[in-house]
Amino acid sequence: MRPTSVVDENRPASESRLGAIQGLTAYIMWGSFPAFFKTVASAPTPEVLAHRITWSAVFLLLFIFFTGNVGRLRSIITDRRAVPVLVLTTLLVATNWFFFLTAVSTGRVLESSLGYYINPLVSVFLGFVFLGERLSARQWLSIALAAAGVAIQTVMVGRLPIISLVLAFTFGTYGLVRKVARVPAVTGLAVEMILISPLALAYLGLLLAKGEAAFLDGRWGLDIMLVLAGVVTATPLILYGGALNRLRLSTMGIMQYIVPTGHFLWAVLAFGERFTTAHMVSFALIWAALVLYTSGTIASLRPATQAAGQSGESMNGGGESG
Repeated sequence: MRPTSVVDENRPASESRLGAIQGLTAYIMWGSFPAFFKTVASAPTPEVLAHRITWSAVFLLLFIFFTGNVGRLRSIITDRRAVPVLVLTTLLVATNWFFFLTAVSTGRVLESSLGYYINPLVSVFLGFVFLGERLSARQWLSIALAAAGVAIQTVMVGRLPIISLVLAFTFGTYGLVRKVARVPAVTGLAVEMILISPLALAYLGLLLAKGEAAFLDGRWGLDIMLVLAGVVTATPLILYGGALNRLRLSTMGIMQYIVPTGHFLWAVLAFGERFTTAHMVSFALIWAALVLYTSGTIASLRPATQAAGQSGESMNGGGESG
């Protein structure tokens, strides 16, 4: 229970500022992931993924130890109901990371941008299918516009944007399963990395034994960046957990579009990927869908926010405190 005090009355403004800083930093970091992972694109994608998993596990375990959350980690690991769910989310996050790294290494960051733009709409659709959530006419129209955007790109380009769809559906399903599991973000990811780290370490050990590893082959800059992949992966998630506890969901919902916008700008302006007519039509439809969806979400949240403010209830999310 939150204690009431004079200091607590002044807390919302300062907490909101801190939350905004944390949220913006997290989303800007995620939006800059193509730039970071481009620096390790000379290494094979499976090896980069294995390093990302391994060093994320190391960094997260250190963070959990120094923040005193070891008990929470232990309780999740020993929970027979939570672990099978986290095995599924581990497979989903590993698949998502692999396809994102593939997009970066093969010069298809525009596809990753498209995937993360349509992800919120995929999440809404999954909520309808698996949780029985009712959708408004505006939300159905948003989903239809996004589907039309994907269909038009498929026809005009001549192939399905596989990377976009895999990224959107794996991340959307990941969010759905984690929502049902109610596992804190940072601790949950730590457990996921613990579950898959033995496979990642075994693969890296095999590469080193066969002399086929990019790691420790004399390129010290690459070695450092591969190790930093864990820090870069975990840091925005930690910041996101703090922001989620301090900001309204509508604010977080708007800020999330920083990520695909960042990917889009890196792809077109920095990496020189071709932005064709097919891309233009497809993205225009999806951007229209997101404007429609976001405006409707904000409008529906406003009355609930006002009611919560009048009743004095806290609107903090359930993420792990950072």
